Amino acid sequence: MSKSLLIVESPAKVRTIKKILGRDFDVRASVGHVIDLPPSRLGVDLENGFTPEYQVIKGKEKVVRELKKAAKGADAIYLAQDPDREGEAIAWHLAQELGGDRERYQRVLFHELTKSAIAKAVADPQPLNRHRFDSQQARRVLDRLVGYQISPLLWDKVKRGLSAGRVQSVALRLVVERERAIAAFEPQEYWTLAAKLAADQPPVFLGRMAKFDGKKFSPTTEAETMAALEAVKNAEFVVAKVKTSERKKKAPPPFITSTLQQEAFRKLGFAPKRTMGLAQRLYEGLQTNEGQVGLITYMRTDSHRVASEAVAEVRGLIAETYGKEYVPAKPPHFKARKGAQEAHEAIRPTSSRRTPQSLEGYLKKDELALYRLIWNRFVASQMAPAIYDRTLAEITAGPALLRASGQVLRFKGFTVLYAESKDENGTKEDPDGLLPPLAPEQKLTLKELLPKQHFTQPPPRFTEASLVRELEERGIGRPSTYASILATVQSKDYVKRQKKHLVPSPLGMMVSDLLVENFPQVMDVGFTAGLEESLDQVEEGGRDWRELLSEFYGPFSQALEKAKQDMRQIKGKGLPTDIDCPTCGKKMAIRLGRNGEFLACSGYPECKTTADFTRSAKGEVVLEEPAPDPGIDCDKCGAPMVVKKGRYGPFLACSAYPKCRNIRPLDENGKPAAKAEPELIGEKCPKCGGELVIKPTRAGGRFISCSNYPDCRYSRGVPVGVDCPKCGGALVERRSRRGKQFYGCDAYPKCDYATWDRPVPEPCPDCGHPFLLHKKYKKGQFLRCPNKDCGYQRPFEQTTDEG
Repeated sequence: MSKSLLIVESPAKVRTIKKILGRDFDVRASVGHVIDLPPSRLGVDLENGFTPEYQVIKGKEKVVRELKKAAKGADAIYLAQDPDREGEAIAWHLAQELGGDRERYQRVLFHELTKSAIAKAVADPQPLNRHRFDSQQARRVLDRLVGYQISPLLWDKVKRGLSAGRVQSVALRLVVERERAIAAFEPQEYWTLAAKLAADQPPVFLGRMAKFDGKKFSPTTEAETMAALEAVKNAEFVVAKVKTSERKKKAPPPFITSTLQQEAFRKLGFAPKRTMGLAQRLYEGLQTNEGQVGLITYMRTDSHRVASEAVAEVRGLIAETYGKEYVPAKPPHFKARKGAQEAHEAIRPTSSRRTPQSLEGYLKKDELALYRLIWNRFVASQMAPAIYDRTLAEITAGPALLRASGQVLRFKGFTVLYAESKDENGTKEDPDGLLPPLAPEQKLTLKELLPKQHFTQPPPRFTEASLVRELEERGIGRPSTYASILATVQSKDYVKRQKKHLVPSPLGMMVSDLLVENFPQVMDVGFTAGLEESLDQVEEGGRDWRELLSEFYGPFSQALEKAKQDMRQIKGKGLPTDIDCPTCGKKMAIRLGRNGEFLACSGYPECKTTADFTRSAKGEVVLEEPAPDPGIDCDKCGAPMVVKKGRYGPFLACSAYPKCRNIRPLDENGKPAAKAEPELIGEKCPKCGGELVIKPTRAGGRFISCSNYPDCRYSRGVPVGVDCPKCGGALVERRSRRGKQFYGCDAYPKCDYATWDRPVPEPCPDCGHPFLLHKKYKKGQFLRCPNKDCGYQRPFEQTTDEG
């Protein structure tokens, strides 16, 4: 008996859906895209209507073969990729690659992976959406045209390995412009004057001076402020007016992609990429007391719409849990932003009855934290507003008018469950305190006058949360792209994360400036937002995708040709500065090295003077004083040693370089560190027969090397006494490019097994796994079995030197 074939994107979904659909369906995964543009060339036919030259992704040949085999015996094929543009593209590509009668292919949209939603979607399939596919195809080609043609230009002009992107470069520009605005900011002085007052009943409260001599009180100097203080310090403080009102604070809407990323960053400290990875798992389904079940609706959405069934369920839950007074008379309505895809729902639990408490034994810590955040936000969004009693009082004091305000929470409403976080530049949630009972003509007692000096503050640096909000507000990118945009600008070292803030690197600022100079249209925020709207129009069937690409490519190709000639040449020449070379007097230029920026004489190679520099708060280049002569001679050739800066900080290097390459580390006090004696391991070098020794690395690690170095360059990692579980080789200590220690197989690259946790040669007492892992958490250190199905763990007690 033939089955229906249903293809999803991820294997995790397969497990969830198989249990629901049963034996009549063969459920398989494409594991994401199966075809794409070629990775090594442009792959777009510019002479033939921008036709993409698709090919099967390397490594996906087996997946395609197995899907073709399954499709041959299927009476119907359901393409159940994600309900967005990327999912639509995968569905179209699968239909093209699997071939056969097109009428067999049906599109199925799962907005949530629950029994009822899956059954409903399969019972009511849709045709493939050509317009949505064209929109994704246009975006893919646009990104390829920009990235694959500007990036090689940056390699030629600046540094190999750089990249540019149609949207990522605009995001970089926002970060760079914010940094420049901070550097250019000039603080302005201003003052405030408040009076600490007492009425007949407590509490003591503050009245802030609002007017003086009938004009708005906004002093900018201490003299103005003290003049006002002198005028009122002996005056009678009298209540002139009291106004009471009711203030309602409505619940925030349920999450969409951008607000989930922002709130997860503020409340949980999750980067957007981490948030989306966790949300993907919650959506695709996890093991619970009900079995494998999808816990949230689809997480890439910009719509606040909620299904009527979900609203009815949560209103019943609120009434049972908190009382009927917490259920509003009508379900709240949340206005969607312009261009939102209302076919999607907001991000919500698939069932509000599935409380976070009921999942505590099943989800991992971070999964549960994100689920609780989504659950709390959704339930709160359907609750009644919080109600405050608000009082505003005006108080006269001689020539001055003061104002005081206060409020009291009368009904908690949604705040019983949820409080929305704010960014640094947000306003305080409830700045007002409590006021005592006040009445007109009531006399008050002055306790103290409080003059205070202030300075205006620069705009804050972006955090990942506030940059996502900025991108959304400006119409740059879409819900599916925010996380990848932020990850890309950081992975390319254009932007560094300092604590919670995003700070552009000098390289990022240089690249942004060059792109703005040479590609003003591509880097224009308004133009990029307009392209997003055009792509939406393609999806809605209101615009032809090839016409859109043609309109973009004409001006872009002209700018590209001009940039090849006019873009400043940084590689080899550097970025000019006004600093004179201390050796020959020519101007110094900023050059890019392996360890960052440095100053080099523009007269190179005749003058080889280099120097380190810093940047002032205004971004100006400041020449660093050269390091003092350490007064140490090279122990190999006798030439003087000099202080150099490298990836891991300052060190001593022979001045006779490159003839002599001797270096010595410096200790924490800047003094030459004593050389550690190599540790003999009792083995002979397999290359030359010399003694093998353990040596330290500059990054703080260790490795095994031949004692005849540099004549013999044999080396290998230090073994940890554990065999590789993948191939049987030895696991050894290794260091990542950023200097972080990990443990990998010595057969690399033939075997790619690796772990961040140190393997310990002790079998698991529960399942017999040949080794345990030394895990380090904030709460302590543990030995844990690497077998995911085992779960054995015990506190770690160090008895030997782990190196």
